[in-house]
Amino acid sequence: MTKRESKTADELLDAVGPAFGRLRRSSLLEVEDPISQKDLSRTLVLRVVLEAEQDATEGESDGQPDAGEITVGAVAQHLGVDPSVASRMVSDCISAGYLVRAASQRDGRRTVLHLSAEGRELMARFARHQRSAFESITADWTEQERLDFARLMLKYVDSQDALRHRSPGSNAPH
Repeated sequence: MTKRESKTADELLDAVGPAFGRLRRSSLLEVEDPISQKDLSRTLVLRVVLEAEQDATEGESDGQPDAGEITVGAVAQHLGVDPSVASRMVSDCISAGYLVRAASQRDGRRTVLHLSAEGRELMARFARHQRSAFESITADWTEQERLDFARLMLKYVDSQDALRHRSPGSNAPH
C-alpha cells in the first residue's frame, strides 16, 4: 500500500487542492517539443478563443446570439481576471501573431478575436505536448488507470464549468 492509499478520506480530499497547484507549476515538464513559459501563458487566452470557435462550429451556442464571438471582455470573464489584464494578454497574443482582431459579423461595432494560422499551430503543438507529458507521467500506470483518470478529470472540469455558468444564487452550496 502506498503512502497516498493509507490516507484517510479527509486527508486525501484535502490534498486535491495543493495537487492542482503542483500540476500547474510542473506543466513545463521537459518532454518532446517543449513549450516556452511565455507561450504557455498565451495558451490560456488561445484556449478560450479556440473553445468558443469550436462550440459555435459544433452548434453548442445554447441560443446565445454572440456564440463563437470572443471579445477581450469575454476573455477576462473566462479567465477570471480584470479586463485590463485580459487586454494586455490579448495584445501580447496579437503581437506574437497568434490572434487577430476582426469586426463582429453580427455587430460591426464590436471587435472580436480569432486564432491565426500560427495560433492554431501553437495550440496543436501544445496539445501534442500535453499528451506527451501525460504519457510520460503515467508511464507506469495501467491503461485502465489512465482511462479512469482521464474520465474523472473531464467530469471534474465539466462540473467546474457548470458551476461557472450557473445563475447567481442558484444551487449555491449550503
